[in-house]
Amino acid sequence: MTLATLKDVLQPALRGGYAVGGLVCLGWEDMRAFVAAAEAENCAVILQAGPGCRAHTPLPVLGKMFRHLAEGASVPVVAHLDHGYTYDECSAAVDAGFTSLMFDGSRKQLAENIKETRQIVEIARKAGISCEGEIGFVGYAGGESSAGTDPAEAAIFATESGVDAMAISVGNVHLQQKTDVGLDEARITAIQAATQVPLVIHGGSGVPIEQRRRLAKTTNICKFNIGTELRMAFGSALREAVNTAPDRFDRIAILKDTHDPVMAAAREVLRNLKG
Repeated sequence: MTLATLKDVLQPALRGGYAVGGLVCLGWEDMRAFVAAAEAENCAVILQAGPGCRAHTPLPVLGKMFRHLAEGASVPVVAHLDHGYTYDECSAAVDAGFTSLMFDGSRKQLAENIKETRQIVEIARKAGISCEGEIGFVGYAGGESSAGTDPAEAAIFATESGVDAMAISVGNVHLQQKTDVGLDEARITAIQAATQVPLVIHGGSGVPIEQRRRLAKTTNICKFNIGTELRMAFGSALREAVNTAPDRFDRIAILKDTHDPVMAAAREVLRNLKG
């Protein structure tokens, strides 16, 4: 069994000069392909259940799916709650067997964000698992705008919340389909100078691959969340599977054809974070 906490995989990354992929899952087909990709690349992987995934599949089911995959894997696998917004939701994830909680209080004022994040850190510690927090709201393509992380606030947040990893807003945007959203490296440097907590980039799909690779190697960014580009790979593979044999109706046969393309896309993501 190679079920791991977020701290288990990010601390070695911090020391070793590389990053771990936080791969956003929507169902069995992609999460299985992600673990296969991590095994092929011989690296850890963080399976992430975000709000969309949780709206489709109940947390207790997701917890069992993640843990089942981890138990059969040859590499460390983290079962991660992504963007938990309430205490109750995070507590339910603990009960469902998740090994990492990401509490998102980034829309709140600093003091409230620290207070609520600290509560999640405490339930995570009690359960022997990890907690990620966010300081500086990361916006959405075509939606809410990002609010850049203030380095001084990041230092206070890291110290007073006690998080194991800290998501920051440095030009990154969720749901970005084009890989041309370069990150603000001066701001990253300033944040890194203020705290030694492993840093996390949400909206990693929009970051140019070369920049991901370089920042993974040279900064304290130890986790890149990648969702959109992998969903695009899945969608492309699914369309091809349907259109190649339009008379096929068995969804298991159709979905099986998505495995290799999604695995290949995930391998490329993970390979470019290995430093």
